Amino acid sequence: MEQIKDKAISVSGGLWTWLKDFELLVKLRLTLTVLFSAIMAWAIVTPVWAWRTFGLLLFGGFFVTAAANALNEALEKDYDRLMTRTAARPMAAGRMSMSKGVLMAGLMSVIGFLLLGAINLLAVFFGALALVSYAFVYTPMKRVSTAAIPIGAIPGAMPMLIGAVAADGNLTPLGLTLFAIQFLWQFPHFWAIGWLGFEEYQKAGFKMVQARKGKPDAQLGLQAAFYALCLAVISWVPYKLGSTGMVSAVLACLLSLGFAWAGWKLYRQKNRKAALGLMFYSLLYLPLVLILLFVDKV
Repeated sequence: MEQIKDKAISVSGGLWTWLKDFELLVKLRLTLTVLFSAIMAWAIVTPVWAWRTFGLLLFGGFFVTAAANALNEALEKDYDRLMTRTAARPMAAGRMSMSKGVLMAGLMSVIGFLLLGAINLLAVFFGALALVSYAFVYTPMKRVSTAAIPIGAIPGAMPMLIGAVAADGNLTPLGLTLFAIQFLWQFPHFWAIGWLGFEEYQKAGFKMVQARKGKPDAQLGLQAAFYALCLAVISWVPYKLGSTGMVSAVLACLLSLGFAWAGWKLYRQKNRKAALGLMFYSLLYLPLVLILLFVDKV
C-alpha cells in the first residue's frame, strides 16, 4: 500500500514538474497576453459572434504563440543561463534537452497552423509570418543591434492582424489600425523593460536599448513619449472609420496622453521608479484601449 502511495506521489510530482516546465517553455503569461490581443481584435472587427471561429482562433493562436516562444528559448538557452530571471527556464537549467524543446515547438506550430488554416488562409499566413520573424529574425537580432526592437514589433503586433482577418477574411483599414496600435505600443513597453533589466541584458549580450556611458540612454523616455503621442492620434482612426464611437476615441486619446506623460517622467527623472511607472502603465494601456474599442463598437 505504501509503495502504491509513494508511486502516486512520484507520478503527481513528475506531472507537476512537467506542467511548470511547460509554463516556462511557452512563457505562459506572455502567450496569454498575445492571445488576448488576437481575441480582442477579432471581437472588435467581427460582425457576428461565431463560436467555431472563436475556438479555432483561441487554440490556434495559443499553439502558434507557444511554439514561437519555445523556439525563442531554444535559440537563447545559453544566454538565458546568464540572467537571473531566465536561468530557471527548462532548457537553460538543463531539465529539458534542446531537441525535445524544438520537437514540442514543432508539434505546437503544426497544430496551431492547422487550426488557423481552418479559419482562412490569411490567418495562417500571418500566424506563420509572426512565428518565423519572431524566432528567426528578432531573436538573433537582439544580440546584434537595438534595431531588434522595431523588427520585433512587427511579429509582436501580428496578433491584431490574425484576429482581424479571422473575423472577416480580409485585410481592412480597421485591422491595420489595430496592428498600428499594438506596433506603436511596444516601443515604450519594451524600452521600460529594457531600462529595468539593463544590467541583466548587458550581461547576456542583448542590445535591447540604447546605452550611453554604461547606462540606458535618457532619450528613451523622450522617445517613449513620442510613440505614445502617436498613439493619441491613432486612437481617433477607428472612430473616423465609423467602426467605433466617439467615447472610446476620447478615452483612448486621454490614456495615450497619460502614457506620454509616463515616458516624459522617465526622460526627466531617469530612474528605476519612473521606468517601473512606464512599464505598469503600458501593461494597463493596451487591454484598456482594446476593451474600450470593443464596448464602443458601432
